[in-house]
Amino acid sequence: MFDRQKRGDRALLVQPHSRGEGDAARRAEEFAELAKSAGAEILGTVPARVEAPNPRFYIGTGKADEVAEMARALEADLVLVDHLLSPVQERNLEKHLGVRVVDRAGLILDIFAQRARSHEGKLEVELAQLKHIATRLVRGWTHLDAQRGGAIGNRGPGETQLETDRRLLAERVKMLTKRLEKVQVQRGQQRRARLRNTVPRVALVGYTNAGKSTLFNAITAGGVYAADQLFATLDPTVRRIEDLSCGPAVIADTVGFVRDLPHDLVAAFRGTLAEARDADLLLHVSDAADEERDRLHRVVDGVLEEIGAGDLPQLHVMNKIDLAGAEPRIVRDGEGRPVQVWLSAGTGQGLELLREALGELLGGDRVRSELRLPLSAGRLHARLKAAGAIVGERVDEDGWCLDIDAPRSVIAPLSGGPGGDAVLLRDLLERTAPPLE
Repeated sequence: MFDRQKRGDRALLVQPHSRGEGDAARRAEEFAELAKSAGAEILGTVPARVEAPNPRFYIGTGKADEVAEMARALEADLVLVDHLLSPVQERNLEKHLGVRVVDRAGLILDIFAQRARSHEGKLEVELAQLKHIATRLVRGWTHLDAQRGGAIGNRGPGETQLETDRRLLAERVKMLTKRLEKVQVQRGQQRRARLRNTVPRVALVGYTNAGKSTLFNAITAGGVYAADQLFATLDPTVRRIEDLSCGPAVIADTVGFVRDLPHDLVAAFRGTLAEARDADLLLHVSDAADEERDRLHRVVDGVLEEIGAGDLPQLHVMNKIDLAGAEPRIVRDGEGRPVQVWLSAGTGQGLELLREALGELLGGDRVRSELRLPLSAGRLHARLKAAGAIVGERVDEDGWCLDIDAPRSVIAPLSGGPGGDAVLLRDLLERTAPPLE
């Protein structure tokens, strides 16, 4: 055993790669940005070609010796490895190098722990961290090797410190899970309230540092923290947009995605990622100046599939056109529907085109009309009100005069309800149906 240094962020990076890996340079640059985002001082980078992972170190034995020599020469406090290491590999590397070793998953979790601000976000991060380190506990307290009984011969070794740590960790995980479930129930109630109001829901998704928070601030004046760094925004923020042709909508700024996102983190962030999963439309933001944007699209789509949002409609937003030398424009499919908007959130170019595209996509299938209901249709009136479809009403001796504004998907199920008054909704749907082309 060796004594871990408790402080110090002077880091040596280890960058594993395989032969013919085309994006090795991009991965190295991104990992360096992750290290900087965590607050590390980068001393150097050691490339390590790995064709067949070494079961002991993941990297080869000779490369491990090279890393150990460089870490001693540079007086590094820790070594960051751009790959997910098994608990055994991480412990073996720490013993061999004599310094702390943190793999990619641990580094991302550390960044999330620094950036979490909301109560739910902090609970989610801590839960993910505990699950990550559950299999990485080591016996570092030799003076507490066993908690023995208090009898004459101590009657056996009792509970070892490692077992105590595991028991306490399991209890903490159980407690955090219960607290997180309560918070998620509250968030779910807020989300259901928005669903009842039938206001269209939009979620910003995309690879981290694509400019989502800058775009969010530009179209909502939301005041969300935005910076040129990975995971600048962690906790979701929801704001209302009023100046769309389809009427008001709500938009959520979510955490940025990244390749090899730790599974424990994806599992823990159910509440946060639910903002994307429950949206009517996803704004998939990409860096137009990034030559590898198509590959990053596939990374984001993979994470969306993992959280159950892969089948939601998307509008691709190509951001940072000022850096790419492109012009603002809307790209449409064969049916004339917007599929892509080119803009710059930083300079404001193309923002009006984004509002135009959102108005078309969110308002194309809404019912906006006046509806007369007799006083005998109290049940139907209550169902419309519960669904949030009524934006205004007046009452006279003949009944209700309702101003209806709701998605067609909300009105249609009510038109098949009990009672003869449902025929009024069927007439409303036919009267407001979009013309056939």
